Amino acid sequence: MREFELKQGRGTIKFSIKEKDIIGIIDNKPSTISKTEEKVIKEALQNPISSPKLKEIVNVGETICIVISDVTRMWQKPSLYLPFIVDELLGAGIKAEDILFISATGSHRGQTEDEYKQLLGDKLYGKFKIIDHDCNDKDNLMYLGNTSFGTEVTINKKAMNCDHIVITGGIVYHFLVGWSGGKKSILPGIASYETIMSNHGLSLNQDLGSGTRTEIRCGNITNNPVHLDMLEAAALVNPSFMFNVIMDSNGKISAAFAGDYLKAHEQGRKYIDKSDSVNITAKADLVIATSGGYPKDINFYQSSKLFFNSREAVKDGGTIIAIADCNEGLGGTDDFRSILVDYTTMIEREKSLRKCYSISKHIACLTCETAQTFNVILVSTLDPKFFKYTEIKAVRTIDEALNLVYKEKGKNLTTYIMPHGANTLPKLVTNK
Repeated sequence: MREFELKQGRGTIKFSIKEKDIIGIIDNKPSTISKTEEKVIKEALQNPISSPKLKEIVNVGETICIVISDVTRMWQKPSLYLPFIVDELLGAGIKAEDILFISATGSHRGQTEDEYKQLLGDKLYGKFKIIDHDCNDKDNLMYLGNTSFGTEVTINKKAMNCDHIVITGGIVYHFLVGWSGGKKSILPGIASYETIMSNHGLSLNQDLGSGTRTEIRCGNITNNPVHLDMLEAAALVNPSFMFNVIMDSNGKISAAFAGDYLKAHEQGRKYIDKSDSVNITAKADLVIATSGGYPKDINFYQSSKLFFNSREAVKDGGTIIAIADCNEGLGGTDDFRSILVDYTTMIEREKSLRKCYSISKHIACLTCETAQTFNVILVSTLDPKFFKYTEIKAVRTIDEALNLVYKEKGKNLTTYIMPHGANTLPKLVTNK
């Protein structure tokens, strides 16, 4: 027997698996970067990819819009890197009053003054103008054209009226567009509600009941219509410069990519693939995965990435034991909770998603879809009543979960262990 101790919430859980059944440990690669975060930021800005330096792009007298993520993405540490970007601009002769920060809220709520301060930090807050994008403010939206997918691209007018748009953010795997960052600062970041809904709606197959397109998944942009549509929208805006960060498992900025918003983001994607993906040559009967402990498993919504990643390593009909404490409940929005609790069938859930799309709804639907394709057992503190109308089995202990799967599927199950399932993406490679 081989013993394991995995993180759950602020503690750990222990269990044993037969050595012969284990076909691999799927885990992200620890960062070996010894540079300070400040040095990583400076080096990226001084060595932009397929682009002049930012200070060489702008000219005295021009206006600059810096698009930043909203407060839900504070993990990117904007207050740390934004002052370096501003210094580049001021050093090029740009006046402070000609720099506008726009929070790329997409369809999210606006920020409070305290949240503005958190985003900009003490060095910038109060010295520069910052506003929220409002996707429903018709008077402050500008129509730019249509994509080949039929999306009417309508973008924040104040951003478009500036001479330059600089987009910032962070790159991680994303369940809709493969990777976040880059173009997402434009769409959904500063796009109209209608533009966002049209784009995100491309994630679903055409016919009701057919669910999410197979191309819509973490780490994939090939034939991904949401990604391609976003690219076309971003091309209509044509941002002048991009700065995106990548975090290590300890929440430290381990890499940054600056320059051309297409080429720099491409290099960022490659970096993520090297650090956060693991090639596998076969799928398993059983995957035992944890989000990685607090705060990644603080609630069920935050734990959702665990399902999207672990499903890539298990055979259809196989079992996922998902370990997530969820001590703060389901989390997420009312939409998220409603999809899980109030609908009894996938058809009803999909109808609701198609009628009024939201990311929260889609995440809930995908989680329920996962439980229909795979045998999902959740080990958490959540009340099983939340999953009454889903295929998710909720138990309290890992022993309960293992006993359940061995009773249903037998004991000789090929098994993967995923200690940081929310951050590690398995990729199946086959020898052709």
